[in-house]
Amino acid sequence: MLSSFFQTGVFIYGCTMLFLYALLAYMSYRGIKRFRQESSFTSYNQLLDSPLTPGISVIAPAFNEGITIIMNVRSLLTLNYTRFEVIIVNDGSTDDTLEKLINEFELVAVDFAYNERIKTQPVRRIFKSVNTAYDKLLVIDKVNGKSKADASNAGINAAAFDYFLCTDVDCIIEKDTLLRMIKPFMDEEHKKTREVGEPCPECGYVHIVEDSRRVIATGATLRIANSCEVDEGVIIRVRPPKKLLPRFQEMEYIRAYVLGKMGWSVMNSVPNVSGGLGLFDKEIAIKAGGYDHKSFAEDMDIITRMCAYMMDNDLKYAIRYIPTTQCWTEGPPNMKVFSRQRTRWGRGLIEIMTLHRKILFNPRYKKMGMVVLPYNLLFEFLAPIIECTGIIYYLYLIITHQVNWQDAVILLLFVYLYSIMITTLAICWDQLTYRYYNTWREVVGLSLMAFIEPLLYHPLIVFFALRGYWFFIIGKKTAWGNMQRQGFGNKKVNA
Repeated sequence: MLSSFFQTGVFIYGCTMLFLYALLAYMSYRGIKRFRQESSFTSYNQLLDSPLTPGISVIAPAFNEGITIIMNVRSLLTLNYTRFEVIIVNDGSTDDTLEKLINEFELVAVDFAYNERIKTQPVRRIFKSVNTAYDKLLVIDKVNGKSKADASNAGINAAAFDYFLCTDVDCIIEKDTLLRMIKPFMDEEHKKTREVGEPCPECGYVHIVEDSRRVIATGATLRIANSCEVDEGVIIRVRPPKKLLPRFQEMEYIRAYVLGKMGWSVMNSVPNVSGGLGLFDKEIAIKAGGYDHKSFAEDMDIITRMCAYMMDNDLKYAIRYIPTTQCWTEGPPNMKVFSRQRTRWGRGLIEIMTLHRKILFNPRYKKMGMVVLPYNLLFEFLAPIIECTGIIYYLYLIITHQVNWQDAVILLLFVYLYSIMITTLAICWDQLTYRYYNTWREVVGLSLMAFIEPLLYHPLIVFFALRGYWFFIIGKKTAWGNMQRQGFGNKKVNA
């Protein structure tokens, strides 16, 4: 009886997961199609010149980033936007990160009206440049907070503008990223003007009433920069990573962003905005408490608390995602760094489930309580546990000669081919839409990784997720460590 119940439950669970993947793929298709149609009527040059375009504070925490810090700060300072500042938060680095910044950008300590609206580790000094060419740069030197979240909160406290973009100093951001990511915020502000019946500031006419929501965050697609050609902080040639581990990550990122998060965006149910690139409404972020410095999933945590704040105050909100690649990051090139990253992600996920359990299955929190967190609980958090349990049970059936091999092979083959189809669909749809790779040979080569992913890469993901859960249960302390970046100093990153 118990055996039959387990098999039926796993079968229903698997079918539900496959259906949800198909639904997300369909919703992603709709979202990308609509985005392309709207973009064809958008003039980003007019947006750049408009006096209504709001200012943005770009916040980049740094811990032991001496290898890449100078080139990446220069890249941030050259973003194509009118009103912005770059805030580098040196989170107690033990290498030469701060010294390089001081020497390269002619920094001096200044008196600064630092308003600690979010509690962080103490700020030692704040630097500005004596060279007017670097007027947009602000450097904060603070005591190490053992998390990116604590450093990000210090940047929010110092931010001068109403919106802040949080990124990593090892990331390469596209020049027009701020323009593209601020547009969803401005679109909703335009709707608000229509709601109250006032003349539209852009055309002077009073429009019909439309339903509007306050956009509290916007995200965009991230990709792996390993093996891409980089010149002075700019991607000049996109290539799939040459090494096996980063190549798997590239495939995983395309699938997660193009099919996953874009599909959730259409349903206004985005579970998180990546810590590598996210634009936020500063007022709502502060009222929600900022980033949780104790969390290992600070990107998902802040979105969850911002959404909860909006619903607790009966405010309509939206989180938007942009399907174009706006950020390139260096993926972990070896197993040591990769294991540390994915173990931290696993621990962060179980933290989210425990910290926000009052929201889970709570109809008061609408989609967040009844869709987003339940999905993360059932199909993100529980998936590694069910997979591991299923493998053990399957081995038991084999040992006790209870396997119907004909049915088992058909089922395994179906699941295997379905996973390949979903991954290949994401890669091809991304290439057909935006053509990041120069040749279809590169696309085919990346798509072929889907055939060996279930055998090599996916078991690692499951193992490190379970390892993260275990670390959480036993209370093992881990800190925001150095990710051992190789850097983009050369034109080709050979990882």
